[in-house]
Amino acid sequence: MILTVTLNAALDLTYRVPHLVPHASHRVREVTERPGGKGLNVARVLGALGFSTTVTGFVGGETGRVLRALLAANAEAEAEKEGTEGPAGGGRPRVADALVQVAGRTRRTVGVVDETTGDTTQLNEPGPHITPEEWDGFLTVYRQLLGRGPAAVALCGSLPPGVPVGAYATLVREARTASIPVLLDTSGEPLRRGLAARPDIVKPNAEELAGITGTAEPLRAARAAQRRGAHAVAASLGADGMLLVAQDGAWSAAVPERLAGNPTGAGDSAVAGLLSGLAEDLPWPDRLARAVALSAATVRSPVAGEFDEATYAQLLPSVRVRKAETP
Repeated sequence: MILTVTLNAALDLTYRVPHLVPHASHRVREVTERPGGKGLNVARVLGALGFSTTVTGFVGGETGRVLRALLAANAEAEAEKEGTEGPAGGGRPRVADALVQVAGRTRRTVGVVDETTGDTTQLNEPGPHITPEEWDGFLTVYRQLLGRGPAAVALCGSLPPGVPVGAYATLVREARTASIPVLLDTSGEPLRRGLAARPDIVKPNAEELAGITGTAEPLRAARAAQRRGAHAVAASLGADGMLLVAQDGAWSAAVPERLAGNPTGAGDSAVAGLLSGLAEDLPWPDRLARAVALSAATVRSPVAGEFDEATYAQLLPSVRVRKAETP
């Protein structure tokens, strides 16, 4: 089992319009809603890859009720499709719900897709205010989940209001005390503080990495993040692929050609690739290749935040992994 933590979970709403025009009224062609937030996106991809995953974080209000109902419906649909009630039947594992109820309302994110250009405009609510008592309750649940011995933990996304800025550093330390590998995917001050707790992997993008190290050159910045505490740094470089710096080497990887499409969720798919490779104890270059192929396959998916399985199977053997030169 892999554990993903989404402290600022969301109900993702996507509107599709023929053409997005500022200051104009629009007729929406299609509306979709699904559980969202980075860790939930990671769990969805891991489930599609065949990994059993448990999701935790905060959930509340009517939006939270809908989110949990969608999680349950998705799990039932997968079980029915595979003719099983879970991994014991040999089918695709379900994503287990271990979300923690709070008094506030789970946020919504609204994505407006311009069908003419393929561009997406994103609107993100801030999330519910978390009380100190609710944070303490979450820590109790988190420790219980760590006690089940997950193969890895992913700590993903922004912090909702009220959660201590050093929250991820606390969660990293708890995982390391339990001898469980932990990946951190956040930004800003939570990332800066989380680094000091020595996570096994951090997964910033190039801008986030530059923001915490003061260095724009990705390889130098990744080395600087290592000196601040990360054992390995996997930096998303957008259309240029990904850079991975570990204790025993540094590599860059990219797909052979740039792919057009919607990049929403591509970084979360990369996290799923890194986590699944970690759970299987793959060599670093193989983990990197999987992460890059999944990220690119997400860009090509007709549904934002999901990966196109045929594209992934086609791209994985063609990903170019190269030794990164020390600047």
